[in-house]
Amino acid sequence: MQLSSFERKKAWGTITIFLIIVSIISALVHYAIVKLYPSRLYIGGLMWCPAVAAIITLKIRGKSISSIDWGWGDWKYIRLSYAIPVLYVFVTYFLIWIAGYGDLVDGEKVLVWANEIGLVGIGTLDPVPAVIIGVFLLGTVGVIRAMATTLGEEIGWRGFFIHKLREVLPFTGTAAFSGVVWAAWHWPLIVYYGDNIALEFATFFVVIISMSFIMAYYAFKARSLWPAVVFHAVSNVYIQKIFPPLTTSVDGADHWHGEYGIMFAAVTFVFGVYFWRKAVREGL
Repeated sequence: MQLSSFERKKAWGTITIFLIIVSIISALVHYAIVKLYPSRLYIGGLMWCPAVAAIITLKIRGKSISSIDWGWGDWKYIRLSYAIPVLYVFVTYFLIWIAGYGDLVDGEKVLVWANEIGLVGIGTLDPVPAVIIGVFLLGTVGVIRAMATTLGEEIGWRGFFIHKLREVLPFTGTAAFSGVVWAAWHWPLIVYYGDNIALEFATFFVVIISMSFIMAYYAFKARSLWPAVVFHAVSNVYIQKIFPPLTTSVDGADHWHGEYGIMFAAVTFVFGVYFWRKAVREGL
């Protein structure tokens, strides 16, 4: 739908209000993360800052939060939003294994991982059943728990922000702009927790912007924020809690592993390009 000049200015004004608010309240939580202990206690609060900013912006503009796409939409997109991040994390670690940058851990380390995620006391676990049970629990209960925090981000980013951007930008601009903002929003965490800040900053930007294209695609197709919530939670669980602990690293290859790793950036970039081209072909 073509907007008038006045409507475009109003949309950009709304976008600006949202970005100012999310920057201010996120800065306060970033300060708590850096200065207060335990710092990770405040990560969940940070992830809800985009939602708070979106709700405040809607109130300022006289809009109801019901204007956000709360419905589940087509369940096909929910299923795909679970499957795609599992696939790209698996591809990432499969390439790491075959390239010799890491290998599957031995049985003893599998059982250590099983104990760490709370499987201690479930009989005498062997490594294979431990992996099966652990992946199942993290991939279900773990994802549901993760959705409690990713929901906060996605109300803001994919529930509100991309829809305002889409009023004034094509799909490509919307996904790219929102991806850059989303990635930049994380930068204090990279500085605070990172080891090789320059490399991790670069790879993380590639990952986040690539994910932004995929998540925007599913949010627009489903007309719902829930595919993005599921996608975000599944991606976090599989890249943080499942594949890295089950993979050993060889000396000098740590920079290939994890959510800040080179391999993950390369794989998500390929997926992002595929979904960008798919969205353009479909006229999103």
